[in-house]
Amino acid sequence: MFSKINHVAIVSENYAKSALFYQAVFGMRTSDKTQTSRAQTVGDGYVGLNINPRRAGRSAGLDHFGIEVEDAETAFERMRRKYPTVKWLQRPSNRPFAGVSTHDPDGNMFDISQKTMTNRTSVYRDQEGNGEVNARHIDHVALRTMRPDEMAEFYRDVFELAPSNKGAGGRNHYLTDGHMTLVIMPWDITDYDGTGIITPGMDHIGFKVESVAKLKEDVEHIAANNPLLAPAPVGTGAEGKKLLELFRRSCPLGQHQMADCDGVLIDVAAD
Repeated sequence: MFSKINHVAIVSENYAKSALFYQAVFGMRTSDKTQTSRAQTVGDGYVGLNINPRRAGRSAGLDHFGIEVEDAETAFERMRRKYPTVKWLQRPSNRPFAGVSTHDPDGNMFDISQKTMTNRTSVYRDQEGNGEVNARHIDHVALRTMRPDEMAEFYRDVFELAPSNKGAGGRNHYLTDGHMTLVIMPWDITDYDGTGIITPGMDHIGFKVESVAKLKEDVEHIAANNPLLAPAPVGTGAEGKKLLELFRRSCPLGQHQMADCDGVLIDVAAD
């Protein structure tokens, strides 16, 4: 079954500013249909990044990812047959690319869509472009979960994402659609010794860039011109240093670790 990791979603109190950050730093493009009063959508030519305004009672930060399939009913049937605890919910028609929201057996939420779903005619279709992917583009999305082995099996069984040899020998699982990688990392409370504990769930976004040095130079220039678009600091203070060390050793794909202007963690590597 064809499966494509087609979007990543963030919840932010500063959603419009965050969208400008990704446009300025990573060259992501917005759609003509994006409305400033609603969620902001930018894309790299393959993956859409949806930045949703935070509502009361909802946590801010990296929220979920989405998978496009040829036939959603095939995915549902596989889940019914082998994963009875998994349920799904039809989303309102104003949620681009989020035809159905569901979760894996550990409760990590993601969306399923297929091209024939009504809301596939919305803003994300514009992000598909002409097949050209930005030089700076989303390369992976990572989550931490209590049972990484079982969750890797779930995504292989249901969506036929293929195991990748990235980071071979570590504790993580790497599953790919041929372009994007889903990194499934173990969550262990003892990893947070000496720092604040972050609960299981979505962890970070990974970007490939043409040059890490050039990216750092651009970020410095952008922050000088507009301090509001400066990345949130990472690794400050004793607790921050511990979290940065955990970030670095948890995912070996990146060469530079940073955050967006709202604190979402970003892993960067040169292509």
